[in-house]
Amino acid sequence: MSSPVPMTTTERLKLIDQIHDSPLVIVIAASGGGVASISDLLLVPGASRTVLEASVPYSFSALSDILGYPPEQAVSADVAEKMALACHRRAEQLAEGTVPMAGIACTAALVTDRQRRGDNRAHIAIATSQSLTSSHIALEKGVHDRVTEDRIVSDEVLRMIGNSAEVAS
Repeated sequence: MSSPVPMTTTERLKLIDQIHDSPLVIVIAASGGGVASISDLLLVPGASRTVLEASVPYSFSALSDILGYPPEQAVSADVAEKMALACHRRAEQLAEGTVPMAGIACTAALVTDRQRRGDNRAHIAIATSQSLTSSHIALEKGVHDRVTEDRIVSDEVLRMIGNSAEVAS
């Protein structure tokens, strides 16, 4: 299994600039991984044009709260999609006027300091008024440290936002 690789800093900054220059506004939530995508978006000038709200529902109770129920499995395509739909509903509450909006969610199981049975992986979803799109990333255990795994997942989150903003190549 080949592991995905992160974008270069130049590629990432260019993409974020293009996202901020687009009319898309977002609410984003990341649980367990993909959190660098939030700081990436906020550290590039123009974030206030894009990000309506960002959250990191890291504990099981916080994740259950955003979903409205306790999930059987925290890291799954279903959970990412339900989180994205919740984020989209929140964007509808926060957005001013008629603008393109999206709810973005990531739930991940990355390198940890304890034994975990499952694979290192992430599920990412984006909900708009027209569609619900999801992606899955499988990460081979023992290949990367946690920072690198989060970078890989965060870059995929940014790519998906770019696609939704119709700016990603």
